[in-house]
Amino acid sequence: MTFYEHEKKGGEEEELVPKLRLRVEGDAADCKAGCVELSERLLEEECEAEGEGLCLKKLAFCPGWRGSLWKWVKLVLLFASLGLLAVVFLKWVGPFFMDKELIPIINWETRTFSTPVLAVLVFASVALFPTLLLPSSPSMWVAGMTFGYGYGFLLIISAAAVGVSLPYFIGSLFLHRIQGWLEKYPKKAAILRAAGEGNWFHQFKAVTLIRISPFPYIIYNYCAVATNVRYGPYILGSMVGMVPEVFVAIYT
Repeated sequence: MTFYEHEKKGGEEEELVPKLRLRVEGDAADCKAGCVELSERLLEEECEAEGEGLCLKKLAFCPGWRGSLWKWVKLVLLFASLGLLAVVFLKWVGPFFMDKELIPIINWETRTFSTPVLAVLVFASVALFPTLLLPSSPSMWVAGMTFGYGYGFLLIISAAAVGVSLPYFIGSLFLHRIQGWLEKYPKKAAILRAAGEGNWFHQFKAVTLIRISPFPYIIYNYCAVATNVRYGPYILGSMVGMVPEVFVAIYT
């Protein structure tokens, strides 16, 4: 507030600006609470006066925003590292292992054993390896190299029918243990339990989708019986879902 003196000095009114002093009485806690409330009001008025842009800049330096930003940065770095490892494995490690170890073994098998013996070995490995939690793709490669698409497909798909049936019946002997393992991982088990719901055709479709999906089919062989999937839709869904994998293995 500005006041003017009634008396003039040098023909002009002298402007006076008085000092305003406030005295706050009360205990320390009340004074501190009042100061905090006053600071918040002043900040709100400053934000309204200067606009949203400045407020957002101030909020960007809050600890919550910094923590969220750092979380996203770590997530991006994690996926970048995994992608880099995958590229290194596919470009150098995988081809090196195949050229130096796997392909020489396959070539040795094809040169050493006759065609009927190879057929028995391929059938036995594709049928037994899933039960032992071992991959059977190398045996499928041998079938493709030796028997081609037609006979190779028939040989592999018949052996795969045995390979997915044995774990199903063996898993029924350890039903309670498998169910206890599924209870420890409810989110992952929810997908498997969904396959055991509904009628025969629903179970067939669910098993087919699980076989096509990236879910480890060797693990599902043992877990299927614990999800109340009947054997009929299980074996047919497994055969249909494995057809793309078999053709890719033969082509490889």
